[in-house]
Amino acid sequence: MVRRTKADAQATRSSLLDAAEHLFQAQGVSRTSLNDIATAAGTTRGAIYWHFKDKADLFNAMMERVTLPIEETLACSARIDASQLDALGSLRHSLVNALEKTAHDDQTRRVFEVATHMVEYVEEMQSVRSRHLQVRNNCMAMTRQALQQAAAQAGVVLPVPLHSAALGLHVLMDGLIQNWLLDPHAFDLVACGQQTLDTHLRGLGFDFCKDPTVHC
Repeated sequence: MVRRTKADAQATRSSLLDAAEHLFQAQGVSRTSLNDIATAAGTTRGAIYWHFKDKADLFNAMMERVTLPIEETLACSARIDASQLDALGSLRHSLVNALEKTAHDDQTRRVFEVATHMVEYVEEMQSVRSRHLQVRNNCMAMTRQALQQAAAQAGVVLPVPLHSAALGLHVLMDGLIQNWLLDPHAFDLVACGQQTLDTHLRGLGFDFCKDPTVHC
């Protein structure tokens, strides 16, 4: 019975998050009420408060369903031991994976679209802004670490400070995804994204032709 109760609770939580995703995308975050979400999920407003403190808490949980796997992939790249051979390949793989998930996974695209174009950082959503900043800062830190390891392994002296190199990667990825979300037919996110990413990495001094895992 306990197991069934936990499963039911998890199913309700997932239903609420699914409903929030679709409603936020369709009508914006500020114009979507908790009652709207509860009705769409086939439950009550009280069920929302059982699982979430408020709309911002629900929004952050919705974001974490897609951002945590991407953060974890990037974290794996940053944790590569210096004795391992392919820090650059692992970093590149994690960034390309983010592009592929955005382009081909409906839930990831929907949530990124909501976070990019459908949310306002009004007073009730300040914890969403804080979470956004936390994710940005964590990704920046992991990217710096992975770039530092990749440069050490390749014997590359970065032409710009490490922070600037990592910031450039972050802005490049963020800009590609935001622009693609505005018009997914404008360009191929994965193909153009890989070309742009590789150009940036080469500009930092990495020679892909010496890396057997990356095609020139």
